Amino acid sequence: MWFGVKVILSALIIASTSWLAGRKPVLAGFLIALPVTSMLGILFAYVQYRDMAKVNEFAVSILIAVPLSLLFFVPFVLNKWIKLNFPMTYILGVGLLALGYLIHSIVERR
Repeated sequence: MWFGVKVILSALIIASTSWLAGRKPVLAGFLIALPVTSMLGILFAYVQYRDMAKVNEFAVSILIAVPLSLLFFVPFVLNKWIKLNFPMTYILGVGLLALGYLIHSIVERR
């Protein structure tokens, strides 16, 4: 039951912002940039496990990952000049995101 509530709430947030992107892209971008998923994830983890040490570790991992996850957007920003089509831009963003994950993994191992 709890898993279903988490899935529905998360899906509603994602669906709402993608719908809003068609009407008010700036507002949708601002809302999706909020750490809503992190806030929900931390809340759900605490409610489910009641383990502050794990929640703290989770939050630190998010803090490290957020700047690295922004690598996904670099090809979209550069696309103004490099003029790639959407699939190539998206694939390049995912590749940079994978690089960010690799860096995150190395930093977290220390």
